[in-house]
Amino acid sequence: MPEKRQKEMLKNIFAGLAESPADELMETLLQGGGFRLERIVSRGHASPENFWYDQEHSEWVMLLSGGARLLFADSGEEIELHPGNYLIIPAHRKHRVAWTDPDQPSVWLAIHYE
Repeated sequence: MPEKRQKEMLKNIFAGLAESPADELMETLLQGGGFRLERIVSRGHASPENFWYDQEHSEWVMLLSGGARLLFADSGEEIELHPGNYLIIPAHRKHRVAWTDPDQPSVWLAIHYE
């Protein structure tokens, strides 16, 4: 593959991080064959009060930078995530983002799959 074409395809997961985005950023990086790979950037964001994700698909999520806590409705368990931590959230396991670090971007990778 020519060098110019390789450079056009080259991306960086940490590129374009806004200093303090008003909204959480969710960006699809790759999709196909029953999965979607997403980059999520949070900075002090949390799910709205009494809101729970109840997804039709399973999700593998990894925190690359920052800090976050997820809360699960079925157990009341709150899991703190640090860079490098990942977990699988089965389909229909209700959860919410309880907290993300307000002082730095929390960058997540999420794979939604059937």
